[in-house]
Amino acid sequence: MSATHSMFDTVGPRAQRWVRIVTAASVLFLLGLFAVAYWRFYESGALAPSRWYDLYQPHNVRYLGNALVNTAKAAAGAAAIALPLGLVLAVGRLSTRWWWRWPCAAVVELFRAVPVLLVIYIFMFALPAYGFDPDVYWKLVLPIALCASAILAEVFRAGVLALPKGQNEAALAVGMTKGQAFRQVVFPQALRLVVPALVAQAVIVVKDTAFGYVVSYAELMHSGRVLVSNTGNLVQTYLVITVVYILVNVIISQVAQRLDVALARRRSGRSQLSLLAGRFGRRPAP
Repeated sequence: MSATHSMFDTVGPRAQRWVRIVTAASVLFLLGLFAVAYWRFYESGALAPSRWYDLYQPHNVRYLGNALVNTAKAAAGAAAIALPLGLVLAVGRLSTRWWWRWPCAAVVELFRAVPVLLVIYIFMFALPAYGFDPDVYWKLVLPIALCASAILAEVFRAGVLALPKGQNEAALAVGMTKGQAFRQVVFPQALRLVVPALVAQAVIVVKDTAFGYVVSYAELMHSGRVLVSNTGNLVQTYLVITVVYILVNVIISQVAQRLDVALARRRSGRSQLSLLAGRFGRRPAP
């Protein structure tokens, strides 16, 4: 049974027909909305070739390129902190020890409820008054990482809880410790289940870097605002930035799909190796 069928009932012919009708109507509506917007911009002259001249200049292209690099650095830094921290919080929430489970639950619920922008304001205005005044980069990265780690903790926990309990029990029955069962049996399977959710959170982290304007970090959106104030080409600049964000998100999705396929192949290869080893009475090589 596939993951989709286990979560949702298969729709019948009538429901499929309504899905196709609603999808077609939605696509037509969006195309019509896009056509109206394009016509408005065309009438006002915002899409005239002369209005794009400034964006073609090497120094402006280089400026936006550096901004994109800064966005990637902020997103990568936040992800590098959020992933391990989210895993630690998830393990804490799954723990049977109350002195570990309760603090982890409190941290997760706190940063899930608080907006990222509010945490950025705390790092920008409140914490410096108490002697903690990090660099502009960290004033953006740390709040994003803290909020993302709380979401990732729930994602990891949901993946673990979605697995049948027999997986953990079978690992314990063959002599594994709880830690070994989690690292070698439970977590690899849970990770594959939550890959789509991890991709969605990665996209959110990239978009949250747009709060860089609050701390004057030169990411893509903040640099776009500076470029608009210098050139006056608002529509052209933000159209380019929109396309860049779309391309970045498409790349993230493609990488995630390839990772999912690689994990599936690796799991299939191990299963076949174990089957052959069982037939010949040998243990597969690690």
